[in-house]
Order: sequence, then C-alpha cells, then structure tokens
Amino acid sequence: MINTENFQYLLFDLDGTLTDSAPGILGCVKYALTELSLPLPPENVLFEFIGPPLMDAFSKYCGLDEKTAKSAVEKYRERYSTIGLFENRVYDGVPEMLSSLSAAGKTLILATSKPKVFADRILEKFDLKKYFYETVGATFDGKINYKDEVIKAALKRCNIEDRSKAIMIGDRHHDIDAAKKLRLKTLGVLYGFSKPEELRNCGADMLAATPKEVVKLLLPEPES
Repeated sequence: MINTENFQYLLFDLDGTLTDSAPGILGCVKYALTELSLPLPPENVLFEFIGPPLMDAFSKYCGLDEKTAKSAVEKYRERYSTIGLFENRVYDGVPEMLSSLSAAGKTLILATSKPKVFADRILEKFDLKKYFYETVGATFDGKINYKDEVIKAALKRCNIEDRSKAIMIGDRHHDIDAAKKLRLKTLGVLYGFSKPEELRNCGADMLAATPKEVVKLLLPEPES
C-alpha cells in the first residue's frame, strides 16, 4: 500500500492529463504533412502523435528521414504556435483538482514534452498557471526532448533530492516509463489518450478514472 500522504511534489503531464489537445495536435500534423506534399496516415495513427517527441513521431509513424522530419516539425510549430495550441479544452474537473491539491499545500509542477513557451501559454489561456510552482518542458535545441529528460530537469530545477516525495501523473505509457526509469512513483489517469490496458500493462502504481479520483488518491481522508 502506497502512503500517498508522503508525496509533496506532484509532477503533471499536460496533453491528455489536464487538457484534451487532440484537435490542435492532429490539425498541426495534417498541416505539416500537407505543406510538404506528404501522405496523411490513418486517423488512428495520427493519435499516436500525442505523447512522444515530434521528431520521433514523424519518423516512426510517417517513415520520414531526419531531414524531412525536421522540416515537418518546423511546419507543425508554424501552425501550432498561433492556432493549434488553443484548439484545446480543459477536462471537466481539472481546475477543481488542481485547486484542491494546491490548497492542501502540495507543490504542483508541470512536466511536459511540449516546449515550455507553448505550455505556459496554454496554462495562462485556461487560467491554470496560478496552481503551478514551475513549468518544465522540452527545449527547441533538443537538449531536453524525451520525457525522462523532462522529469529529470524538473527534479533538478525544483531541488527535489528525495524522489520518494515526488510522483508523476500522466495519461500515456511515456509518462509512466520515464518516471519508473527515474525511480518515481506514478499515477495514471484513464480519461486521457491511453489505449485500453496501456497504463496497467506499463505498471502504473495507481490509476484514476477522473480528476476527482486523483484528489481522493493523493489527499486520502483520515480514518475515523
């Protein structure tokens, strides 16, 4: 049994955990491929772009070489920076979840594979930034790219030396795998973009079907 009261630092994923960002991400992938006169993959393949770094996704799911994948990422961000990042909505119950956890004295940290500048704009747009102590994202130069690199940077930036006091909360196996690599406990949310059984199969320590369940797990009521 995990003593969730021990978790002071709550690292949150963004896409699929706080917001439903599918319309913007898929729209920008389609834009990038169309601009480069490349074929569009099936819709179910497009959904695989939600989670991993863009370079990896364009290479793996579209078969692009490194040079073409870089061009696709540039085209993606061309649209995403002005339109795509706001083709997005906050999941029901997320503001209340963040408010409850923040009010309980927890330190909330955003750890996303999205570049920090985009993540901050999304948080500000939806009035969520006030709940977060820090935003850590991927960097445009590629030095911080994969999710484990993002989490490691978050731990360092927030001076978290005792990893038993931190937990990663996300909706895809990328979040769980990266956190486990860094010896962090994990909480998988089932309302995001994960496939059936994805979070169970990758070994998430806890699962929550709703934002309200996240609060119940992390702020357990004292036994009477």
